[in-house]
Amino acid sequence: MSAPRVVLVTGASSGIGEAVARQAAARGDHLVLLARGREALDRVAADCERLGAASTLVTPADISDDAQVEAAVAEAVGRHGRLDVVVSSAGVVAYGGIDAVPVEVFDQVVATNLLGPVNLARHVLPVLRDQDDGALVLVGSVIGHIGVPDMAAYVLSKWGVRGLFRQLRVDNRDRPGIRFAYVAPGGVDTPIYRQAATYGDSVGRPPFPVDRPEKTASRVLVAADAPWRGGQVGLSNDVIRFGFTALPWVYDRLVGPLFSVVAQDLVAPVVRGPGNVLASRQELNGLRGNQGNPLLGIAANLAEVVRRTAGGRS
Repeated sequence: MSAPRVVLVTGASSGIGEAVARQAAARGDHLVLLARGREALDRVAADCERLGAASTLVTPADISDDAQVEAAVAEAVGRHGRLDVVVSSAGVVAYGGIDAVPVEVFDQVVATNLLGPVNLARHVLPVLRDQDDGALVLVGSVIGHIGVPDMAAYVLSKWGVRGLFRQLRVDNRDRPGIRFAYVAPGGVDTPIYRQAATYGDSVGRPPFPVDRPEKTASRVLVAADAPWRGGQVGLSNDVIRFGFTALPWVYDRLVGPLFSVVAQDLVAPVVRGPGNVLASRQELNGLRGNQGNPLLGIAANLAEVVRRTAGGRS
């Protein structure tokens, strides 16, 4: 039986990050849990201890703040003396056009989703390089390979994560013992959609087909040991990427109407505001987003489209 590993997870208080922490706990690893809110992290830590974690260390930090990340990594290494698996999973979303999303919200999405992983890499790389061992896994998104309406900040940040992954591989070829992996989920049932900043005309929901966060978490932990098993999570991602790359004139024409039906909630009331982008909303954190049946959601959206079309003609 192998010795427990030290696993550091950002975004550990909700969604995919929480799922990764729980699965690592179940195999008996030491957990270092990083997110902005201590209360939500304490909840996850208690769950991880019940699941069998060798130990849990809660390190509240804003991933977009380099000094906070530096302190969190130093605390983890001070406690355990090493890092075996580091998972960058923290993320936030803003809906709305570039001209509609306030500058501080737009910039914070990019800071959390892209500069956050950069900050993390900056401080864990010296540890991994000294060990010539360990893994850094970046959680991206299918949206890091395509364009979608009214999500410019998220699109730009996730394209950047993919570039960061490749750059890390290029820059660290002199340390063959370090493993870098990239995992790109599609629609996942997490609270990120309900917590998103909203400045458009409808609210977001996970696009069909919707996976459980545990599915992505399993892929993350597999990719930490076998990076070639990372990449896209779900066949639908490859279909979408093919359309974006091979048939751009078709994709650009269809993505707007299709996105509104399969990746937005046209029925729910729109409450505009920054969501959890600028500050944690711990009361809404959780493993799952409880968005309901995605096919029923699509049916409701189609009915709403018909209603609006009929109303526009009357």
